[in-house]
Amino acid sequence: MAQYTRIEVAQVMKDTGLVPLFYHHDLELCKKVLKACYDGGARLLEFTARGDFAHDIFKELNSYAIKELPGMILGVGSITDAGAASLYMQLGANFIVTPVLREDIAIVCNRRKVLWSPGCGTLSEIAKAEELGCEIVKLFPGDSYGPKFIKAIKGPCPWTSIMPTGGVSPTQENLKAWFDAGVTCVGMGSQLITKEILATSNYQLLETNVKEVLEIIRGINK
Repeated sequence: MAQYTRIEVAQVMKDTGLVPLFYHHDLELCKKVLKACYDGGARLLEFTARGDFAHDIFKELNSYAIKELPGMILGVGSITDAGAASLYMQLGANFIVTPVLREDIAIVCNRRKVLWSPGCGTLSEIAKAEELGCEIVKLFPGDSYGPKFIKAIKGPCPWTSIMPTGGVSPTQENLKAWFDAGVTCVGMGSQLITKEILATSNYQLLETNVKEVLEIIRGINK
């Protein structure tokens, strides 16, 4: 079961501002990526479970995190139905991220007090997600909407917490645009954990990149 409640996870998302996204079929590679993110200061990672038998990898990765990386909060993304959400929560997922808004996922996650973040693209979807108990909405795909959309949403709904995924890059200019618009945190995948880093096994560079992104976010949020 989850080690952290949805309120605890939401607070860490707000405090750190960054959720790295990653998936690979190689468990040892996943461990190295997770540790590099952790050593860089990240305290969350979304395991984007898109491959066959991904749950087997997640099970071992989460056990590793609990044993070796105190305070690291591992969740699962790309979840599209309640059955998959339930499976991953049984394996200890601390949060569930979905590309779409589905009430069946909301029900099973709320029952266990596990944070769930549905992909939404309209104010009506965001309002529905909040009615279903969502703490932090995922704006997906983020690059199709941009910071101006966030600012427009926050006008009439200042209580709404949003995490854009897709279209977020690890630069001062890009991150400032998102956070100045009012996001709670950002999800970042291949622009942070690049193909080059994986190809060269340069996990020290990944650690450095994570540190730099977190420093930028802290500076913006001062």
